[in-house]
Amino acid sequence: MDDELGAAVRRRRYALVCRCKLGDTQRILPLGRPILPVLLRSAAMTDLRRPSDVRPAPRDTRPPPTGPRVGSLSITPTGVVFVIALIGSILYLAYAITVRDASQIPLLASGAAVLGFVFGAFSIIGLVATWRSSLHGRDGRAFGHALVGGISFLVAAGCFAAAIILGILARAP
Repeated sequence: MDDELGAAVRRRRYALVCRCKLGDTQRILPLGRPILPVLLRSAAMTDLRRPSDVRPAPRDTRPPPTGPRVGSLSITPTGVVFVIALIGSILYLAYAITVRDASQIPLLASGAAVLGFVFGAFSIIGLVATWRSSLHGRDGRAFGHALVGGISFLVAAGCFAAAIILGILARAP
């Protein structure tokens, strides 16, 4: 019985393999070998590469940086505005914490909302910087930008949540 079954399976398998367009090497593969490594270009787990597999480094077509700089960071008007907004909103929150009257909670709510907008803008800047760094092949820098942008987005979400909660508390009777 097993010999008859084996012969039937062999005929079906041979017919299936003959229909494949992958080349003659497929016909001699054992039954248990998967077809995926044959389809993939580099299926073996190795660090050896063909010369055609090596991706050329992207060319840096950016012009050299000009203008005022602090170390390796360039000073831009947008950066100055965001730093002033960050420092101003933190100082405003510090003032709102020290005020001891009925307007303290609305002051805290508005300060948290402004700080949320500032950190939201920082997260968008991190997103754009991540994209630009990845296009220029600077993967480590892109990862750093993504990390800083993600953390600033979480801080922005926390500030908005605090602003909403404080706004609800300010309207409570």
